[in-house]
Amino acid sequence: MALYTRKGDKGDTSAFGCKQRFSKNSALTESLGSLDELNSLLGICKTKAADFELKIIEQVQNNLFIIQAKIAGADKKITQDKIDEIEKIIDDIEKQLPPIKSFFLPGGNELAAYFDYTRAVARRAERRAIAYFESEKTQPNDESLAYLNRLSSLLYALARLVNFKLKIKEIQPKY
Repeated sequence: MALYTRKGDKGDTSAFGCKQRFSKNSALTESLGSLDELNSLLGICKTKAADFELKIIEQVQNNLFIIQAKIAGADKKITQDKIDEIEKIIDDIEKQLPPIKSFFLPGGNELAAYFDYTRAVARRAERRAIAYFESEKTQPNDESLAYLNRLSSLLYALARLVNFKLKIKEIQPKY
């Protein structure tokens, strides 16, 4: 099977397993593309991660596939237990870190910088998912949006944790 099909040469596409075609410029493709970009960035984070982060990243990547499938129309859903898991991880990380008193400049260690960048992409993916659901005048009927909202917090916590473990000082912005 070839990696190209020529079916999208006129600016339309379909989601995996769907017969319906739609514009490559639609809210649906924007949402799916942003989630795909987010998952790909997490793949880069995995190349730098230790076992602790690796397990979390792979769990998130699988959950992002569920969200993409849901948005594309498949009978998949994110459940409250997935949100509870991500919240527990964030809570466990926060117990190890000094309290937040300010914003911090992104960066520090290379992995922390990737987590910061991935956090920003996660926020964009969340906005694109919201735009899609608003354009369809519908709700996701699962916990997808809540999960995406927690995900940026998780990525922020992971960036802070990586730097903290390496004793890299958090730098506050100068206003």
